[in-house]
Amino acid sequence: MPRQTFKLNGQTVTVDVPDNVRLLWVLRDLLGVKGPKYGCGINVCKACTSHINGKAFNPCAVPVGEIGRGDEITTIEGLPDTLPAKKRGPNGLHPMQEAWLDRDVAQCGYCQPGQIMAAVALVRKVRREGRALSASDLDTIRNICRCGTYTRIREAIAEGSRTM
Repeated sequence: MPRQTFKLNGQTVTVDVPDNVRLLWVLRDLLGVKGPKYGCGINVCKACTSHINGKAFNPCAVPVGEIGRGDEITTIEGLPDTLPAKKRGPNGLHPMQEAWLDRDVAQCGYCQPGQIMAAVALVRKVRREGRALSASDLDTIRNICRCGTYTRIREAIAEGSRTM
């Protein structure tokens, strides 16, 4: 069986799995990382949103064979560790996660890891472009929330972007 090696939340991991297995199943079933959720499996709902090399992507739609040895996968579990400890919030979390708590965003919580990961990637992208986050930027996040907490999600993204 092929061996797949990549970085996951700062640690190098190796798994024996066929190239065509979706990365989401490798993360959840083989590596025990439960933050990225299975929602649709076809890159629509975005409940599994994680980062690959700092950019948002959906591991439900990516075969593990497309992940290279040098690729860094970050899930919600590893998000706080992308910052120095002094830049984390009072709960030791990433500022976007802290904003989620401050704004009481989650109801069922199922989509929240993907929402947060999409939000962080968006804020980083906007900053690389040298501009402020706008309402139209918030409209580009297409993660589905079945509970409909979109107003609180948008408020938390705005708050998190100010403290990141």
